[in-house]
Amino acid sequence: MSGFKTKAIHIGQEPEQVTGAVAVPVFQTSTYAQKELGGHAEFDYARTINPTRLALEENLAALENGKYGYCFASGMAAIAATLSLVKNGDHVVAGSDMYGGSYRYFSRILSENGVEFSYVDMREPKNIEAAIKANTKLIYCETPTNPMMNLVDLEAVGKIAKAKKLISVVDNTFMSPYFQNPLDFEIDIVLHSATKYIGGHSDVIGGAVVTANSDLAEKIKFYQNSAGGVPGPWDVWLLLRSVKTLAIRMEAHNANAIQIAEFLSKQAKIKKIFYPGLSTHPQHALAKRQMRGFGGIISIETGSLENATKFTSKLKVFTLGESLGGVESLVCHPVTMTHGSVPPERRVELGITDGLIRLSVGIEDIGDLMADMERGLDAI
Repeated sequence: MSGFKTKAIHIGQEPEQVTGAVAVPVFQTSTYAQKELGGHAEFDYARTINPTRLALEENLAALENGKYGYCFASGMAAIAATLSLVKNGDHVVAGSDMYGGSYRYFSRILSENGVEFSYVDMREPKNIEAAIKANTKLIYCETPTNPMMNLVDLEAVGKIAKAKKLISVVDNTFMSPYFQNPLDFEIDIVLHSATKYIGGHSDVIGGAVVTANSDLAEKIKFYQNSAGGVPGPWDVWLLLRSVKTLAIRMEAHNANAIQIAEFLSKQAKIKKIFYPGLSTHPQHALAKRQMRGFGGIISIETGSLENATKFTSKLKVFTLGESLGGVESLVCHPVTMTHGSVPPERRVELGITDGLIRLSVGIEDIGDLMADMERGLDAI
């Protein structure tokens, strides 16, 4: 199977052997009967292995063009598993612009346990190279970044990491496996908050890690089993069901977002717009080179907290709330929501102002979404 839509529906989801059920069953069990003492059965304990989870892990690995997939109870649990590869005394080069929860974990937990971080503007690969030290172990980045929608050159990061014998990690949440596959650019590990586009319906929390490197896979698997931050079978089943429609949902998100971004880019009340699908985005050429679409996330600068408040208060289709990637449209205020844990001075450096809002464009009728944007603009 080579087509994305075909793989999404079939990989890891063959009819169940006992009954022939087409949908993968929910194996709601904590343990399994073993035939004999010391028999070492494949299925022994559900934290270690679960057939429903295995199906999703195989599926996501295939969609990311990897070999090994591991699912976790949240995106942050997936990040924790990946960063378990570094230890006290190691150094990580990380993107300066990233999800606030990732920064909080790095700065408040890992840093306090002896892991050193350098945060650099990864729009320029030379900044990554300049930050590498003798004790550097890992390069960590998002692309596009949250919420400024900056891009990182995946091919350049892959080459730098290989030349320096470092582990390269990319958070691919914003693009999903449908629009971007970092492993194709020699990136070692790709991770997701499966809560977002993979889940796609704002009804489940989950995370995933995919790699093609057997040594890294063994370490991630060991951490998954040892730390135990695994998803339950019902959550896995919801994600497995959702991934079947990932392609058509991403196409709809992308189509709606492009129209909204083009509309907002012409509005004088919007001071800046951040969306890689616009030809005016400074990294538009890179977006076309490494992505197959531009996604459903748009960030806009309204100019002030007052304007942001007025704009969001008049929206009827977009719901004010954290998260993104659901079929329903959401609007987020990073300063008071996703990036509240980032120090104010750091937010200023990144351009995360009081007037910045992030739109997660859903798959509703475009006419209704456009009318919502007009309502928000009229309020400013």
